[in-house]
Amino acid sequence: MMKKLIIPKGAYGYIENRKVFSALRTLVYFLVCIGLYVMGYVTTGSNKNLLTIVAILGTLPACKSAVNMIVFLRARGCSEALKKKVCVYDANLTALYDMYFTSYQKNFAVSHMALKGNVLCGVTEDPKCDINEAEKHLEQMLTQEGIKNVTVKIFNHTEKYIDRLSQMEKLETDEHRKLEDLIRLLYSISL
Repeated sequence: MMKKLIIPKGAYGYIENRKVFSALRTLVYFLVCIGLYVMGYVTTGSNKNLLTIVAILGTLPACKSAVNMIVFLRARGCSEALKKKVCVYDANLTALYDMYFTSYQKNFAVSHMALKGNVLCGVTEDPKCDINEAEKHLEQMLTQEGIKNVTVKIFNHTEKYIDRLSQMEKLETDEHRKLEDLIRLLYSISL
């Protein structure tokens, strides 16, 4: 069975997929720049030609792609062990995997997030992740976007998170009116 070429944001395996994709894209961009420079040098015998200028300008998107690749290489996604534990709740909750939020001061790797009603909770497998700062960052982003009355809780213990998922599954609430806006915001502020 062929693996999906591009995994969408919020799906399991997104970060690993983006690591490979961004590395290949960066390699191709730099190879094109090198190829243009070599072609110009071989055809004119000098590096003073139009293809040299095009090759130099081509390094701009190549370098941007390299920065993107470095960010993805540092990010960690959801582990297979955690996925096996939480995937049973995905049918009754809106679930997002491999969310990596960035702020000016810190980055927050959230392996799995679940949404139901006015509750947004997530779990991180990164021991360096400051869960209080992650909650504050997400609450601030929600407030800036005009999404109110959403409870945000990030866990760093899988067992507590699974208990919370089972509680959320039993909630008899109407779906949050702004669920699509909330998901769109989470996608826009994550890698």
